[in-house]
Amino acid sequence: MPMGTVFGGKAHGLRLERMRASSRYLEGVFQNTAAVSPGLKPGTTFSTMGEFMLGGQRRTPPAPLPVHSPLATWARPVDTELRATWLGHSTVLLEIDGLRVLTDPVWGERASPWAFAGPKRFHPVPVTLAQLPPLDAVIISHDHYDHLDYPTLLELARTDVPFYTSLGVGAHLEAWGIPPERITELDWWESATLPRGELRLTAAPSQHFSGRGLGDRNRTLWSSFVIESPKHKVFFSGDTGLTPEYAGIRQRLGPFDLVLLEVGAYHPAWGDIHLGPENALKALELLGGGAFLPVHWGTFNLAIHAWDEPAETLLRLGQEQRVRLVMPRLGTPVEPARVEPVEPWWRSVGARDTARPVAVDPAG
Repeated sequence: MPMGTVFGGKAHGLRLERMRASSRYLEGVFQNTAAVSPGLKPGTTFSTMGEFMLGGQRRTPPAPLPVHSPLATWARPVDTELRATWLGHSTVLLEIDGLRVLTDPVWGERASPWAFAGPKRFHPVPVTLAQLPPLDAVIISHDHYDHLDYPTLLELARTDVPFYTSLGVGAHLEAWGIPPERITELDWWESATLPRGELRLTAAPSQHFSGRGLGDRNRTLWSSFVIESPKHKVFFSGDTGLTPEYAGIRQRLGPFDLVLLEVGAYHPAWGDIHLGPENALKALELLGGGAFLPVHWGTFNLAIHAWDEPAETLLRLGQEQRVRLVMPRLGTPVEPARVEPVEPWWRSVGARDTARPVAVDPAG
């Protein structure tokens, strides 16, 4: 089986023709709807670099984060027919009407092209890849290293699971040995139905960028995804900044029973391409609400803020705004229809001087 390179492959032939046909593809690259910069905003380079080099934030926890084994719960039926298990960063196992969908699977030790350098995970993954139940689909939102993980994809290539991803990303998957018949690439607003069951996946707008190496910036598309069964709808943001297009997603594909939004790796200097807690709550409102499970935090040091700041800020703001927060311990399966008060489990490993644990009761 071909293993390719960690940097992936390049599109050509029919794949490239299809990319060129996208309204998002202009002058050889994909572009956001709004004119946003994928790097630091003008005038912020020196202040941001100074903060990065000299800032005193606690960017990594003092000990591995606690994880829970979901295996016993996974062996039991889902009473409400919708269950989610956050496995770290943006990796979530969704069980929806008897089918299983895995988002942005990352089992690698580092979010990096190198095994010896780059952001290292704060905790082990709650289960091994071999312990996962049979999967019906894997979603890959875009090709950054903390979402498209080379060692993980090499393992998944040995299975028969189908992959659903954004335009162009299939070139990476094929380079790593995944047959083209198992790869479905989608432009925004395009949908595909799984071979088994009645589950539809739709790629939707996001505001981000792509690339795995020098010279390939924005050569592949980035997307959010909607996972829809006859009874339930789930929204998965991938990586994104705040975009008014979320109102259009709500109108065309909502409302949602569960919303997965990124809340970590944010900073005002790159606020156009990541949400952070405050903008995530604004995005949730644009999407029409629903139970909110925050992702993209608590696994890798990818920003300047303290490692637990996204959770603490979201917990405070969620209480003020009476949001239906779902913030389970890593590896704990939860059914969004049964939202319980949030237990700030992450404080057990930190030295943060906080008030007593806060329970968020959406009913007030």
